[in-house]
Amino acid sequence: MTKDPERPSRHAWQAEHLRLAVEAAGVALWAWNVDDDRFTMDERGFELWGVPWHETVTFEELSQHIHPADRDRVRAAFAATRAVLGPYETDFRIMVGEEIRWIAARGQGEDVGIVGRTMFGIFLDVTGRKQAEEGHELLAGEMSHRVKNLLAIASGLTEITSRTTASTKDMARELIQRLAALGRAHDLVRPLPHGQGSAALLGDLLSVLLAPYDDLGAFSGRIRVAVERMGVGEAAATSLAMVVHELATNSLKYGSLSSESGTLDVSTRSSGETLSLIWMERGGPAVERPPESEGFGSKLVRRSVSRQLGGTIEHEWSEEGLVVTVQLDRARLSA
Repeated sequence: MTKDPERPSRHAWQAEHLRLAVEAAGVALWAWNVDDDRFTMDERGFELWGVPWHETVTFEELSQHIHPADRDRVRAAFAATRAVLGPYETDFRIMVGEEIRWIAARGQGEDVGIVGRTMFGIFLDVTGRKQAEEGHELLAGEMSHRVKNLLAIASGLTEITSRTTASTKDMARELIQRLAALGRAHDLVRPLPHGQGSAALLGDLLSVLLAPYDDLGAFSGRIRVAVERMGVGEAAATSLAMVVHELATNSLKYGSLSSESGTLDVSTRSSGETLSLIWMERGGPAVERPPESEGFGSKLVRRSVSRQLGGTIEHEWSEEGLVVTVQLDRARLSA
């Protein structure tokens, strides 16, 4: 049989398929000379690292682009790869301008596949996976924090209810009402699926969120909400609910809502495109400034205010009580 000169050989087809697969997967190929410490990478490798293409680049030159917190670990990991038995994978961050990328370096240890003092492997951009993992860890921490807060809130609400009722029957009824209100408020703290729900008035939103903490008996009305009439969008409602929920929880545990005579006033002050939400506690126990190190709840609040609402939050610890000022961007609040 005469071989068609125009038809690629089986080997050529395999090489072409390999090239297409590597490009489709976004894999960067590298070769490392273990004697002179030089890397050879394909074009994808140099693009991934954000450095100009050269025939070779030293490991030390590449190391300058590794995130400072990971640099020593990566150097030690690469130095130890020759002694690793079987395949290895090392994840680390690199700096490309202002951007941070996560890279996975993969290869074979114990000099498997070494050719002429050169080892081979791949770099893979795993930024998306790492961001998802960080998001899951944050969500797990957030959920744990919320569960602990809910237990503390339930205990506090039980104590409040016991002060304003004369019988166990009345106490049970009012406590159920409070817990039901807490459930409605808690629904606002979790994100809604896209397209569900609609914008709410700021005053209505705050009233629903704070209803579980207001006494239903003799001390009814100690929480006062007097805010500007404006709409709050779906996206901002979840973040704002999280902030209010955290502030109310802390007040119930340590602030004015933990005291029979304590009051809470929530008001707003407008200045151009900035809306200041003022949370003022009075009549509670003596206020003490917390330690400099923030807890998870404080970090969560600060992150929600700055990232989701485009604002800032400030605390003033005075003898009369805590005053929290949350400055919010109007456009972000109504979005």
